[in-house]
Amino acid sequence: MRFDRSDGVFCHVTSLPGAYGIGDLGEGAREFLSFLGDAGVDHWQICPIGPTLSVAGESPYQSPSAFAGNPLFVDPDGLVADGWLDEGDLKPVPDFPTDRVDYDAVREYKLPLLRTAFDRFEERAGEADRAALDAFVDEEPWLSDYALFRALSEARPEDVWTEWPAPLRTRDPDALASARDEHAREIRFREFVQWTFDRQWRDLRAVAADEGVSIVGDVPIYVALDSADVWASPEAFRLDEGNRPTAVAGVPPNAGDSGQRWGNPLYDWERLAESGYDWWLDRFRRLFELADVARLDHFLGFVKYWAIPAGSDDPADGEWREGPGRDLFETVEGELGGAPFIAEDLGFEEPAMDELMAEFGFPGMRVPQYADWCAEGNEYQPMHYPEGVVGYTSTHDTDTWAGYFEDLPERQRDCFRYNVGSDPDEPSEWAIIDEVWASEAILAVTTVQDLLGLGSDARFNEPGTLAGNWEWRVPRDALDDAVADRLWELAGDHVR
Repeated sequence: MRFDRSDGVFCHVTSLPGAYGIGDLGEGAREFLSFLGDAGVDHWQICPIGPTLSVAGESPYQSPSAFAGNPLFVDPDGLVADGWLDEGDLKPVPDFPTDRVDYDAVREYKLPLLRTAFDRFEERAGEADRAALDAFVDEEPWLSDYALFRALSEARPEDVWTEWPAPLRTRDPDALASARDEHAREIRFREFVQWTFDRQWRDLRAVAADEGVSIVGDVPIYVALDSADVWASPEAFRLDEGNRPTAVAGVPPNAGDSGQRWGNPLYDWERLAESGYDWWLDRFRRLFELADVARLDHFLGFVKYWAIPAGSDDPADGEWREGPGRDLFETVEGELGGAPFIAEDLGFEEPAMDELMAEFGFPGMRVPQYADWCAEGNEYQPMHYPEGVVGYTSTHDTDTWAGYFEDLPERQRDCFRYNVGSDPDEPSEWAIIDEVWASEAILAVTTVQDLLGLGSDARFNEPGTLAGNWEWRVPRDALDDAVADRLWELAGDHVR
């Protein structure tokens, strides 16, 4: 077991309070960490923190980079403190909604500020700051290709990179050199933004450490096709001679559904094994620069994965193929030591996956919203959680607990109350939080929405839909001392 018994709260960065339309790495994040510290919470769990795109519905799981940080998270006040912006540059601040993120409005406000900050850096920066930026570029091997990719994408916004001219698509050295010359200033701007994000994130991580809070990051197993990752490292993926995917990811049909075609390119695991999994090692190294623990999304894909021919829209045309399994994680352990991973194993029964998790001590996940409350011994009822799992009240992909409970049939509600011994007049969200904290789970995690008893209108994401996701924000004054005190008492009763 790689974890001590502990607890956590999920709240993605975008959901934090703040003055600039979206949660960022500034005051709102520091206040949230102070709340977690006051509550004695051990972990802050987030979604991936890479850039998001409007064409992908702002999903952090469809980012143009598995390595970069989201420019919208950069704190403008931090740029003022650095001397790259003046207070007057921030005004007027638009009348942003405080309960959700309007991504278009945030981009319209923040991106020009970042460009102004870069212009000032170029005008005013001393030798030490310029050397620090250069050192960051040299220390992060992904950054040069990422910055070029974003510059080329900016110049050709109507195309994904698989439609670029062949010399750029297939990374002809002369074409790349010419593009670096042509887009030198835009490349430098992208490097500056990532350097700024990185410094602000590291400062925030130091605040977390001072509060006794570790950060749980998230690793989507697949990356977006239209990403710097695939374009810059085509050898890591199953692509044809023109660097286009030969097969894509998804899941097969089950009883009652027709499966899913996700469309992400698949890894060339054989070639990756020959290289010592260098691309994955680089990815994990970057992740652990930014987080203390990592949740591995769709862990089954490391054991076996569903490969759908790229030319087919029917998930049923796919086939199961073998993943890297223990070979990958032996390599990771040899290079990085006992990396603390949480395996997202929901919805699949696969003995080989369970064996791999047990061998490396990766806890799986249990979410009580999947429980049959009237079935004796149901594995998703918290009183039946084994030690080697992370117990959640809900996740970023489920309804809030209150929303779920409102839609439960009356018999299931009655069985829930009987099983957990709760009073019908007691808020069900605190009954389930208490039950998860009292379980044998090695980690107990809830969401900010569940702490506040919010309904379905506060749901963060509904899989399979694009509109309205990733927008919810927590009110600034909602997480008060009363909530912190109750969490502190729960941890004292069940965790500490």
